[in-house]
Amino acid sequence: MNQILALRLLDAADDAAVIIDAGSRIRYANDAMYALSGYAPGSLPGQQIEALLPDAVREQHGAQIGAYLAHHKKSRVLGHKRHFAIRHRDGTMLPIMLKAMDLGRLDDENYLGAFFIDQRHERAMEQQNAARWQQLQRIALSDPLTHLPNRRAFEIEAVRSSARARRAGSPLAIGIADIDFFKHVNDQHGHAAGDAVLQAIAAVFQFQARASDVIARVGGEEFGFLFPHTDMAMACQVAERIRRAVAETHFDFGKLHIPVTISIGLAPLPDNGDWKAGYMRADAALYQAKHHGRNRTEQA
Repeated sequence: MNQILALRLLDAADDAAVIIDAGSRIRYANDAMYALSGYAPGSLPGQQIEALLPDAVREQHGAQIGAYLAHHKKSRVLGHKRHFAIRHRDGTMLPIMLKAMDLGRLDDENYLGAFFIDQRHERAMEQQNAARWQQLQRIALSDPLTHLPNRRAFEIEAVRSSARARRAGSPLAIGIADIDFFKHVNDQHGHAAGDAVLQAIAAVFQFQARASDVIARVGGEEFGFLFPHTDMAMACQVAERIRRAVAETHFDFGKLHIPVTISIGLAPLPDNGDWKAGYMRADAALYQAKHHGRNRTEQA
């Protein structure tokens, strides 16, 4: 009677359960196992358990069971919970939590049992949480108006880029761009027009920049540049291309045409890798560009 009641309990369990013999043949599977694996009820007994296992462990499974039962090898699986996967009847792999156990001998034959706890919901939740976290990270490192990286993102990338440049012995140019007379845009046309100008300039920057370049909005109308693997001669060419593109762009807001130019200061990464010192030198070069008439590029 006890065996009958135990089987009834297993059949009604929410978690999938199987019992296999020493030859890895399935001798019992409960209703939850059929629901999980996609096999027709009653079709699993007599089949090899390896049909449900991942390719990476399928070939070794029988030998491992044999070695364990012959007392040649201790099991790292039995008696412990572990993340695992089984193969659905349609070939897809299902994430599960596995708990396998030695059921001992019955009628001179060894048996092993296992519970397979479906982890698909938990994995989906983990993926959703990871996606939300990545979205929050993007928001935290992005300027909401221009969708460029913000100052924090620029500083993080400046640390990484300067470290890579020092390790590789390659040049890194640092730049700062500032919109000329931007206060006049806000004062004469309103902050909505100023926001539209910022967004349009950001689009020009992204179109003109190379794939390896980093351009961020680091302040109100200031933008930071990082030009990896770029010496000062090449950095000046890239900066000048960006400056000319801004000057040649028609910035329209409603019926207004707003002429816009930028000034750019450039500096190389110092030999000691101190990007902040290079940034300060680029800022000083920007001041010189402003002092010499604006709408120009100066280098430290």
